[in-house]
Amino acid sequence: MNKESILVVEDEEKIARLLEIELTYEGYAVTKAMDGFEAMKAFRARKWDLILLDVMLPGLSGIEILRRIRMNDSNTPVILLTAKGSVEDKVSGLDLGANDYITKPFQIEELLARVRATLRVKHIELIENEETDWLTIADLKLNEKTREVLRGEEEIDLTPREFDLLVYLLVNKRQVLNRDQILEAVWGYDFFGDTNVVDVYIRYVRKKIDTPHKPALIHTIRGVGYVLKEAK
Repeated sequence: MNKESILVVEDEEKIARLLEIELTYEGYAVTKAMDGFEAMKAFRARKWDLILLDVMLPGLSGIEILRRIRMNDSNTPVILLTAKGSVEDKVSGLDLGANDYITKPFQIEELLARVRATLRVKHIELIENEETDWLTIADLKLNEKTREVLRGEEEIDLTPREFDLLVYLLVNKRQVLNRDQILEAVWGYDFFGDTNVVDVYIRYVRKKIDTPHKPALIHTIRGVGYVLKEAK
C-alpha cells in the first residue's frame, strides 16, 4: 500500500523539520519546500494527498500559492499554517478554497488530528465520486469518464456509437424507449437515415453484453421499441 503524500511548505527550518519527523513517523511520505517558488515547482511535479501551506513565505505568499493551485485543482486538500491573530489570512484562505487552517504556535497532536480529519473527508469524497461515476443495472456497469464497460468481471469493448447507445439505455433503464427517441438521443436531430439503424446497433450491443451472458438485459417491446431491465 502506497503511503499518502504530504507537501510541507514552510520556510522556518525547525518547524519544517519537526513536521517532517512527526508526519513521517505517522506513516506519511513527506516532501519539504522552503519558499513559494519551490512550492509551486513541487506542486506541479506530482499529485499530492495533502498540502500543509505556511502563509508567510519568501518568494510567493501562501495565499498566492493557494490561489494558483485552485485555478486548476479544486481537489487537493490544503491546510494553511497561519500566524496568531491573522484573521484576514484565514478568511482569504478559506474563501480561496483552503480546507482548514491551524494557528502557530500549534500543538503537534492537534495538527496531526487536522491532517487525519482532512484526509478522511477526502477518502469519503473519492469513494462517493467513484460510486457516482458508474451507471449500473444487475451485473452491468458503465463508467462514462473512463469509458469502461463491465459485465460481471469481464471488460467489454464497444465502439463509440455502441457506447453512446448503451449510456442512453442505462440512463433510462426500465423505461420503454421507441426508435425515434433513441435515434434523436444517440444520433442527433440532424440524422436523416433510416430508423432501422437503431435495430442494427441494438443487435451489435446485444451480441456483446447479452449473448455471452445471462440473463439478457436488453428487451424488445414489439411495436414500440426497447427497454434495458433485469429479467423477471
